[in-house]
Amino acid sequence: MAMSADSAANLGLACARIRDAAAQGARVVCLPELFRTPYFCQSEDAAHFALAEPIPGPSTEALGEVARQAGVVVIASLFEERASGLYHNSAAVIGADGKLAGLYRKMHIPDDPSYYEKFYFTPGDLGFGSFPTPVGHLGVLICWDQWFPEAARLVALAGADIIFYPTAIGWHPGEKAQHGASQHDAWRTIQRGHAIANGLYVAAVNRVGQETPAGPPGLEFWGGSFLADPFGVVQAEAPADREETLIATVDPARIAEVRQGWPFLRDRRIDAYAGLERRLRDGNVP
Repeated sequence: MAMSADSAANLGLACARIRDAAAQGARVVCLPELFRTPYFCQSEDAAHFALAEPIPGPSTEALGEVARQAGVVVIASLFEERASGLYHNSAAVIGADGKLAGLYRKMHIPDDPSYYEKFYFTPGDLGFGSFPTPVGHLGVLICWDQWFPEAARLVALAGADIIFYPTAIGWHPGEKAQHGASQHDAWRTIQRGHAIANGLYVAAVNRVGQETPAGPPGLEFWGGSFLADPFGVVQAEAPADREETLIATVDPARIAEVRQGWPFLRDRRIDAYAGLERRLRDGNVP
């Protein structure tokens, strides 16, 4: 999706795109990170806290009605107001019955130029898990989480068949010529690696377009949403320069096939993790 400054219009577009995806046969639909607004974390501005809403709240109510009508599971990333002055970057999992089936609060919060999320979001308190649905166990992580192998591993161990990453990632225009290709390749590679290391599907769902809510130069979001299979093979990929409803098929049998042949989950050495934890606690590791 490309986001406008009109929050209601963005919600309306999301609802229309969910219906369109369902009409094409989708059973799970994931929206990009913080899809209701332009990516406001490009600056630190207390006025943006007014964009937050409770969960359940207006967005989950509207999306729940669409999910129920279309008969699909919806994953929606929202700016959650948990309490007065307490906010999270959260993803709601809405069942095909229109009811809230689960909630994930982003655990890893960045603080980089034009990604000033620590100003807005409290780190999540719900941990890592997966949500059982009629179409499988769905793991949900959010954007910056995608760079951390521990997050993907814990979601996999919780039983996820597929990890969804609602995402808002793009280029600083001044860096694109020198670093753009390598940055995009790293983003794609790390998530394909999560799929391989854990023997499951990974879906990255990004926004697209140039956004300058804090003024030029802003960020150029690179789109490129994709689905990787349990051996990291990209099954479907969206373009970088326009919106698209990307449809891809997940085969649960492929998960077992890959894990049987490449048993990375079986051969973990969790005993060594415990030893490292003790050494870190005792100050024996630099």
